[in-house]
Amino acid sequence: MERKSQVRRVDSALDGVLHLVPRSTNDEFFAEQSPPISPSPRIVELQSIVKALSTTSSSSPLLSSWRISQLLERAALSEFVAEDEQDPVTSKYEAELEWLLVSKATVQTYGLLMSTLLEQTIPLNDDIWYWDEVLGSYTYSSLYTVQTSPLRFWVWSKDIYSDTKARLARVRESPSDAISAREIGSSLTEQWKQFYGLVRESIRDSSVAHIQQQVLSPIALCRSQARHNQARLRRLREMGASGLGMLMDEGMDFDVSDDRSDVAKTEESDMQEWKFVVERSVALMDTVLRNVTTLDTGISEFEDNVFATVDDDPEITTRETTPTEVARPSKLGMRLQHILETHIPNHIASSQTLVAKYGRPSRIVRYWLPATALLLSSTTILRIFVNRKAAIVAWIRDLGATTRDFWFNWVVEPTKKVIGTIRHDKDSEVAIMSKESLKGDRESLERMVVDFAIDNPQSSTGEFSLNETQIADIRAKVKEGDLTPVLRAYEKDLRKPFIGTVRGDLVRTLLIQVQKTKVDVEVALSGIDALLKSQELVFGFVGLTPGILVCFATFRYLGGVFGSRRGLKQGLKAGQTVRILRNIDRILTLATPTHNNLLSYKDHGLLLCEVHVLRQRAHKLFPNDVEREFLEDLSDLGNINSGIGQQLRVLERIRWGYAKWLR
Repeated sequence: MERKSQVRRVDSALDGVLHLVPRSTNDEFFAEQSPPISPSPRIVELQSIVKALSTTSSSSPLLSSWRISQLLERAALSEFVAEDEQDPVTSKYEAELEWLLVSKATVQTYGLLMSTLLEQTIPLNDDIWYWDEVLGSYTYSSLYTVQTSPLRFWVWSKDIYSDTKARLARVRESPSDAISAREIGSSLTEQWKQFYGLVRESIRDSSVAHIQQQVLSPIALCRSQARHNQARLRRLREMGASGLGMLMDEGMDFDVSDDRSDVAKTEESDMQEWKFVVERSVALMDTVLRNVTTLDTGISEFEDNVFATVDDDPEITTRETTPTEVARPSKLGMRLQHILETHIPNHIASSQTLVAKYGRPSRIVRYWLPATALLLSSTTILRIFVNRKAAIVAWIRDLGATTRDFWFNWVVEPTKKVIGTIRHDKDSEVAIMSKESLKGDRESLERMVVDFAIDNPQSSTGEFSLNETQIADIRAKVKEGDLTPVLRAYEKDLRKPFIGTVRGDLVRTLLIQVQKTKVDVEVALSGIDALLKSQELVFGFVGLTPGILVCFATFRYLGGVFGSRRGLKQGLKAGQTVRILRNIDRILTLATPTHNNLLSYKDHGLLLCEVHVLRQRAHKLFPNDVEREFLEDLSDLGNINSGIGQQLRVLERIRWGYAKWLR
């Protein structure tokens, strides 16, 4: 992202420098010239290539190396003016168009090279952290020793084989040894004895030559190798960062403000100056690519060598050209094509070779031990699965049946009952007793008491007969639970229970009281039934709750295991962002400032790498409106011209301004 914005700024600055840009696509410009310029096919072709090389898209301003090289080849830049071209004005205009085309191609190559350096430098942190883990614990060091033991044994075997082969060749070529060889004989057994003797001598001499292997343990040797690899990777990262910083600070520096209103029309000397900037930038890119993977030189030596080579570059010729001369940029175009087609692929291949040599071992080396154990035990595991195939199938079937029954019995059915309760479905009502039971028992008790009072009016009411009014009164009292006529007869029969039993009145009153007790129980149950009906929806949800809780917990767990785990990933991204901010703070704090209180090329390159990673994470970490503000702060943070103090204040603003999303 930083490289794209830099390319857009440089391209915009180039457009601001060149008064030719707004006129190059306007047909009225040809009519304004005196004498007028005819829009030849060559000029139209150059204009279309310039338009294709311009950064018109903000999302993807960079073209591929193949596309840039193709456009340069299509331009067919020539070092000399065509013989049929007699008009000096047209010739000069065509030359300026060619310079504009090469300048646009240089901007594209500049952005492509910065992208390449970023892509080759940023992943080195992972390999450096791997060696930190190996060196940070003897457990990891021992594991690394075991992982790389086959490689060490292979290298040792190759050395022994090469040494034995050399000894055997010397024995065959030496005249004195040839006599002793004939004395030994030509039998196969004696030849093998001679070969084994040479092998033992090679092993003994190799052990004497490598005294360090006798003093140090294999783990110590592996830790020493890990330190060496880590140091080389750090040097490679620092070299890449230094090259990136030099390109960012010194490349394509037109020294033009972004405000078009402040840009005046340039004179001829200024036109020569921007051509010199383009040539010098191409030379800088070429030199950086040639030397950025040279790990035997220090950072300061690398930077001095780059600037010295650029200053003495013989292909920078624009300052030697007078303003009246028409310089053709054909050599510059060929150099750009060579950078695109040769230097960048060679740099990528060289970086990959160094990473393969000094980076963490391949996955085959790191995982050969568990892979071998799994391969050796695969037969046993397969046998276990085959022998217990029926049990495993039955277990899977039972698990499916249990899951299905749980779903229907504890989720679907309770849900149906709750829906039926809400709709007042009669079949879903909760009830302890039937609806008509109490009514029938009450009417039976009423008939029993009335019949008893009619049959025994004197003992129940003290009257000899009962009229309709008295019977209606007794019936009304029975509905209210008053059994006074029966109780009076019961009290009277208790005085002479034997006679009452023989006569049957005592037993009859007892049975009536039993019926009364039954009615009272049913009344109580009816009250409980009414209470349950009033809370029927609550009981429905209580019955549904266990199934819902189990399903929620299961889906939550499965979502955490197999789903996106958005919350966990968000926390992980925030933690990684905080670590990147920590790295930026460390770079700014430990940086050795220049005399202008600015970052050095190496520190600026390291800062750009970290800022680039932050830009990539911004879209997934912040909302859209916050992301725009965050990118503005990152632009301020990566602006080297503001000074280290200003950059530290911007970093502090990022910390407190976005603390909500960085927790």
